Amino acid sequence: MSSTGVAPGRRGPAGEVARVFGVLGLTSFGGPVAHLGFFRSAVVERRGWLTDRAYGDLVALAQFLPGPASSQVGFALGLVRAGPLGALAAFVAFTLPSALLLFFLAVEVGRVDGPIGRALVAGLGIGAVAVVAHAVTGLARSLAPDAVRASVAVIAVALTLGLPGAVGQLSAIAVGVLTGLAFSRPAPGSDHEPLRFPVRRRTGVTCLAVFAALLVGLPALARITGSEAVALVDVFYRAGALVLGGGHVVLPLLHTGLVEPGWVSDEVFLTGYSLAQAVPGPLFTVASYLGAVADLGPGGAPGSLLATLAIFTPGFLLVIGVAPFWNSIGSHVGVRAGMRGANAAVVGLLVAALLDLVGTTGVLDPGPFCLALVCFGLLQAWRAPAWAVVAVAALGGIVLGLA
Repeated sequence: MSSTGVAPGRRGPAGEVARVFGVLGLTSFGGPVAHLGFFRSAVVERRGWLTDRAYGDLVALAQFLPGPASSQVGFALGLVRAGPLGALAAFVAFTLPSALLLFFLAVEVGRVDGPIGRALVAGLGIGAVAVVAHAVTGLARSLAPDAVRASVAVIAVALTLGLPGAVGQLSAIAVGVLTGLAFSRPAPGSDHEPLRFPVRRRTGVTCLAVFAALLVGLPALARITGSEAVALVDVFYRAGALVLGGGHVVLPLLHTGLVEPGWVSDEVFLTGYSLAQAVPGPLFTVASYLGAVADLGPGGAPGSLLATLAIFTPGFLLVIGVAPFWNSIGSHVGVRAGMRGANAAVVGLLVAALLDLVGTTGVLDPGPFCLALVCFGLLQAWRAPAWAVVAVAALGGIVLGLA
């Protein structure tokens, strides 16, 4: 690995990014934090695109930005690896499978239902526990190797579990940054250089201006034109632009924008939410379902496409907008110290998410625990690819369900 935290070749073709994220889009079950574990397994462990420290930087940076954190990390990984085409390839390949599945479910081509379907989903959840546990052990060794940073990770767990939603997550990151500034300044030459994003400052400023213009202008444009399609885009764009923490945190914003005005019923909304958790890929593709069934906008395939693009766009505009400024300030010793603390806090966020997954998947029961242990052993000892572990988890879930 080079001092920049990126593999010596650094850049690769967009097709390579599309292949890697296509597999991730088909196999990454378990929600946003589990996705970060899948990403690490695919691009850090198996392919060495970048180091754990550089990956931790990306995760910490995404936690500061509104939008879907795991999708933003994937987008940034594609950007670093293969430039703008790589970023687009990562987004499309990771998002398209779940978006298509949820659209087809919206028009009732199929459903995840019945005892076999429920057992399959339960097995996939158990596999996600193993993936997150594997990521936690690897990242803890790299990002929290000393007493100060291990303490930050513990405090981050307490804050994330003790404070609601994004408040706890942002508080944990903030404590990590402050602790890093005070106690964890790297010795000269001992820390890695930050990732360099292939984005010019002018491009970044333009993306930030577009982000702000759409946030302010879409509501006005919807009122002036009376267009339901613009109003639909506005609802999903605002949800993607204002959510901190991503994933499940976006649901209250979508509920306010769609259910309260009567565009979607509570029953349909909850069905979409449940189905989004049962398919691989980002939870934000619940927009693909809701855009298709909402009584606002064109509905069907056009509504699904508009809603999906609208909810992801603000997060990606922010990534591109911030990237060139990170290029300028990322090597400053104070920034590096803050990021060391923030990276340790990321370990704590993952531990808290792991505890949440353990609670929701029933993995402490004997059968699920053994299945999780098998999946963890495949990842940790045998270095099995994540897609193979997902297959084992799915089959194991069906066996447990039948038993």
